Amino acid sequence: MRGRALPTYSSGYAVNGSFGATYRAIGVVDRELQGQRPPRRVVFDASGLKGWDSGLISFLVALDGLCGERGIECDRDGLPAGVRRLLDLAEAVPEKQGARTASKRASLFERVGDRAVAYGSATVETLSFVGDASVALTGLVRGSARYRLIDLVQNIQDCGPSAVGIVTLISFLVGVILAFMGAVQLRQFRAAIFVADLVGIGMLREMGAMMTGIIMSGRTGASFAAQLGTMKVTQEIDALTTMGISPLQFLVLPRVLALVLMMPLLCLYSDLMGILGGAFVAVGMLDLSFKTYMRETIHAVSLTNLLLGLIKAGVYGALIAVAGCLRGFQCGNSSSAVGEAATRAVVSSIVLVVIACGLFAFVTNLLGI
Repeated sequence: MRGRALPTYSSGYAVNGSFGATYRAIGVVDRELQGQRPPRRVVFDASGLKGWDSGLISFLVALDGLCGERGIECDRDGLPAGVRRLLDLAEAVPEKQGARTASKRASLFERVGDRAVAYGSATVETLSFVGDASVALTGLVRGSARYRLIDLVQNIQDCGPSAVGIVTLISFLVGVILAFMGAVQLRQFRAAIFVADLVGIGMLREMGAMMTGIIMSGRTGASFAAQLGTMKVTQEIDALTTMGISPLQFLVLPRVLALVLMMPLLCLYSDLMGILGGAFVAVGMLDLSFKTYMRETIHAVSLTNLLLGLIKAGVYGALIAVAGCLRGFQCGNSSSAVGEAATRAVVSSIVLVVIACGLFAFVTNLLGI
């Protein structure tokens, strides 16, 4: 319709241009029909019409509805024959009564019940997946698990060395932040040397494992979900099942093992980078020597703090891997579902890491560790 004139009506208004102009013309005609002296009949003059498309049909259908509501006769004799045939075809089959179902808002109890059922189903599905993964791990211990060593090596490469760069950056900055926050307060009491204690204990006991877990949640957990989700969309997982190969042993087990093995090493490296970040602030702001800072750090930290952080890292790695693989197996059969699975994997992994961190803090406090 763009660039071509539409018919001029007896009211004197013309319709031309795009769909937006067509709908504006409907509004103009509607105001004319509602005027003080509304017409009793609407006729069309299509002598200047050189071309038309479906936009004209939409306009005429809307105009016919306006005329019908106000009891105004709509004379179509002036329209082209093709337009009249399309209008007759559009009106040939009337709308079935009751075909349009009115949207009904569910009651509060229905919404709560639906949400409870959904959460219950998700919980059962999660427990079933964890149980199947445990069976697959049992097969690994017995030596009967079926997976390729090259897959395990590839996943170790992806979970370990490939993540060193981002772990270095984030851990160093976390150490800088911890040291800076401590320095601002401790300098008031002339106790700046205890910044080394704060950074060392904080990184080894909590922040090293947690920050590594959060990094791997966004990096590796999402990758696992996207990979397995794509395999489900392309029916590769169904093909493995058809061939009698357990998808959990062949796909999930190498990923879980790789992340559980690499997380303590990444955590240990993260602890070192955080301590170096604290040393950067101590030497630059507090006028402490690097040797003094490291001596105080070694004096403050203990083997218990180090082992506790490494144990946390291994648990976080298992949670991240299981969450990522679970979301991948729950992926729908469309390309957009793969992105949704990756997003859900990141959110689930981070939530699990934070919950596990809180539980570790509670248990260690009870045990006096």
